[in-house]
Amino acid sequence: MSDVLEIKGLCARVEEKEILKGVDLTIRTGEVHAIMGPNGTGKSTLSSCIMGSPKYQITGGEILLNGENLLPLQVDERARKGLFLAYQYPAEVSGVTNSDFIRAAMKATTGVNPSLFKFIKEYDKACMELKMPSDLAHRYLNEGFSGGEKKRNEILQMKMLKPKFAILDEIDSGLDVDALRIVGENVYSMVNESFGCLLITHYERLLDYIKPDYVHIMIHGRIVKTGGPELISKIDAEGYDWVKEELGIEDFGEEEEKKTHVLLGSCARNTSKKA
Repeated sequence: MSDVLEIKGLCARVEEKEILKGVDLTIRTGEVHAIMGPNGTGKSTLSSCIMGSPKYQITGGEILLNGENLLPLQVDERARKGLFLAYQYPAEVSGVTNSDFIRAAMKATTGVNPSLFKFIKEYDKACMELKMPSDLAHRYLNEGFSGGEKKRNEILQMKMLKPKFAILDEIDSGLDVDALRIVGENVYSMVNESFGCLLITHYERLLDYIKPDYVHIMIHGRIVKTGGPELISKIDAEGYDWVKEELGIEDFGEEEEKKTHVLLGSCARNTSKKA
């Protein structure tokens, strides 16, 4: 039986800025959903809200996992329920080795301390599949990692933790062609009746390796159009103007865009403009 993640009428703000304005989305294990859209439309905000970031205030709607309301739960509790978020900008943690971090995360999410032998075997296999350096286990978490190594390390964590649902927030940014293929193939190989995936991306190239079942276009904090893979080619060829024209959506004003970017600083991608 499939697990189901449901987002119903989700609204969220940061400070006084409304970002999500009623997002509806249902994802089942065994499915891949891609969310695309212009910068500043709320895509990364959606991923953070699903995972429970305290930065955002949920002002309406629901997030349900198999019918259970996740909104009262903290980030770690949502992780134990089976959610995983791969960050666009993974943090560096000095003094904690990569292998110790992942083993501790496995224990925290499952309540079971994996045997060292089994852990090392699975860890080495995952590293080999991702073509990651052999000394990775003993290096501090993301410290001194290249951009591509950080992104692959997020997928390594996902492979080891085996969540029900993974949310990948622009996991393709900063990857070269070979790394993109490796990451994409590893993610897609996990999709089965126990694992579903939500991809947030700007680029068609990642979707050459992770084949989405559904493609959603997000504008002004809402999902305004849903279709199949055919939408990807049209977006790549024509951008998003055709969507705005088709649905009668007004574009952002430059002054409003600047204000929003100032408000969230380096997290400006997490904002949307008022329609």
